[in-house]
Amino acid sequence: MAANTESWEEDTLRSFVRTLEKRDGTVLRLQQYGSGGVGCVVWDAAIVLSKYLETPGFSGDGDHALSQRSVLELGSGTGAVGLMAATLGGGETEDFPSPPDYILMADCIYYEESLEPLLKTLKDLSGSETCIICCYEQRTMGKNPEIEKKYFELLQLDFDFEKIPLEKHDEEYRSEDIHILYIRKKKSFLLFSFRNFHHEAFSRLIQAL
Repeated sequence: MAANTESWEEDTLRSFVRTLEKRDGTVLRLQQYGSGGVGCVVWDAAIVLSKYLETPGFSGDGDHALSQRSVLELGSGTGAVGLMAATLGGGETEDFPSPPDYILMADCIYYEESLEPLLKTLKDLSGSETCIICCYEQRTMGKNPEIEKKYFELLQLDFDFEKIPLEKHDEEYRSEDIHILYIRKKKSFLLFSFRNFHHEAFSRLIQAL
């Protein structure tokens, strides 16, 4: 019993709850741990993106922009962005039967070794109508500037992107060093993928004859 009590006290010291109040007054409670890696932290970029999803500029008039839309969160960690999207009407994507309407990612530009797999994942999962919303914190220490530069060099090969002005972020949850981007596949990449698909399908048909 004493051992269990001690373990519980240690867990309490290592973790705490971050609250995120929505515009309608409801509150998301997010458990954050002091150890266990980057996936156990509620990063500031996740908070900024979560609150951006509530802004009138994104949500639109009438039904929310995410309502009845398929939404996929990448690098979810504690799941702050995905949870917010779900409360706004976004539907989860399972088994990827078709490209999702939205891909949300917060603070995924961090490890250099993950950049190419990340971009491949975006290319594999996104379709012509998929809107990728990327929120990241611009860091100036160590190799971070080089990693960020490499990310955009790779990104622009197959994607177009635009930066959302700071004044369109949530009025309270914004920072000059946290940026939000809209990313979409280039039409040239989509045309290449379409032609490549039909070439492979035609080749399989010839082999079957």
